[in-house]
Amino acid sequence: MVIKLIMLVIFFAVMVYIGFYCRKHATDVNGFILGGRNVGPWLTAFAYGTSYFSAVIFIGYAGQFGWKYGLASTWIGIGNALIGSMLAWVILGRRTRIMTHHLQSATMPEFFGKRFDSKALKIGASLIVFVFLIPYTASLYNGLSRLFGMAFDIDYTVCIVIMAVLTGIYVIAGGYMATAINDFIQGIIMLIGIVAVIAAILADKGGFMEAINGLANVSDQAVTAQPGAFASFFGPDPLNLLGVVILTSLGTWGLPQMVQKFYAIKSEKAISKGTIISTVFALVVAGGCYFLGGFGRLYGDKINVAEEGFDAIIPAMLSDLPPVLMGLVVILVLSASMSTLSSLVMASSSTLTLDFLKDNFMKNMNEKKQVLIIRILIVVFIAISVVIAIIQFKSRVTFIAQLMGISWGALAGSFLAPFLYGLYWKRVTRPAVWASFIFGSGLLILNLFFGSHFPILLQSPVNAGAFAMLAGLIIVPAVSLCTKKPDADRVGAIFAGYEKKVQVPQKEDLGEGQ
Repeated sequence: MVIKLIMLVIFFAVMVYIGFYCRKHATDVNGFILGGRNVGPWLTAFAYGTSYFSAVIFIGYAGQFGWKYGLASTWIGIGNALIGSMLAWVILGRRTRIMTHHLQSATMPEFFGKRFDSKALKIGASLIVFVFLIPYTASLYNGLSRLFGMAFDIDYTVCIVIMAVLTGIYVIAGGYMATAINDFIQGIIMLIGIVAVIAAILADKGGFMEAINGLANVSDQAVTAQPGAFASFFGPDPLNLLGVVILTSLGTWGLPQMVQKFYAIKSEKAISKGTIISTVFALVVAGGCYFLGGFGRLYGDKINVAEEGFDAIIPAMLSDLPPVLMGLVVILVLSASMSTLSSLVMASSSTLTLDFLKDNFMKNMNEKKQVLIIRILIVVFIAISVVIAIIQFKSRVTFIAQLMGISWGALAGSFLAPFLYGLYWKRVTRPAVWASFIFGSGLLILNLFFGSHFPILLQSPVNAGAFAMLAGLIIVPAVSLCTKKPDADRVGAIFAGYEKKVQVPQKEDLGEGQ
């Protein structure tokens, strides 16, 4: 217990110190929200990765999907690395940085408002962000309850409050730069922790091959009659597995807290390096989490999933770890949760301040007042998420749990297609963006209340979210081609940022006729 407490105290002290150290970068809106658009590849890549993977992934998704699909759940982590990280950086990174800088937009709703010359679109996007990011924020605490109950004799409510307060301190003090530096440290902890835990679990089961053999002998007639399905290449249910891969991988392309990382990139070099770093990070952390969860059925004698739920699987696997490794796991999960929490409250508060309050209710806000309002809203959003998390834990309110599950799908289903097409295609129209907003958020809200009436494949919020994203990629061009073209001069001025001439060394471009 002493070892674990010492590790926690050191961890929290470093986080808070960095927050106050970065105060000089958080004096204006650009510095507080985007770090002055001057963040290097390592910090940006780790900020992206740690915002991507939270305790929801490590405790919830890894346990749930590892139990359902066995070792095939590792495909989710691979998809997260290749689609959610590498392709996101390649396809969105450079163009997002150029266009958002050219339009002087600091948030995703502000991008929609300026890109499509519509104040209503900006307000609509900010409302979607507000409605769906708050329950997603509250879900971050869920993975901590069983883990802290197992590692410490501390009430779960106290754990939630401590984590929320300490996260709030460093975000409010140092803004984006503090979160980026802390994300880097937390990312290192996550990398080391996941590798160490996998090694310990495999050793506990007699090594890699012995663990595979044990998994191959597991059978569950309620799931599949196929022998060895949980140790197979595609698992017992490849179609639903594909839905999970699409939602958790392609979904990052439309999440405000993820895309806004590209706003702050420093240079071309940072994009190239960041792509590699982010992909490797996701491969280790996400691939490692789902690979670990794939062995969950080997611990079926320690848990009753029907009664205790999927969240009990990973804690049961970790229950016999030595104290130092258990302390590392606790800090790993805290790192994953705090990094994502800081990213979410930053996205929520900046969106509500700049896209909703500033233009509609407090029109004469100067830079200093904007930063103050953002800081106040960070406190408000963290407090709301804490209250929701405590209510859910104490009363087991399933409605809130469902809402948390659909928030990712609603956000990505609404934003992914119009954001992606908006970066590349001049023909996108306002009605097409509205159609994507309404379809994406509307489908997931209907799924929440009437999911049992949906076609069998779309009854799961995961599959409904994946469907909303893919449908949006068809809806936006279809509606755009059926509606009036946007003004050519205005769109040309927006895309002019891409045509700006820059000088590069000859080693990168030989030039004309050489």
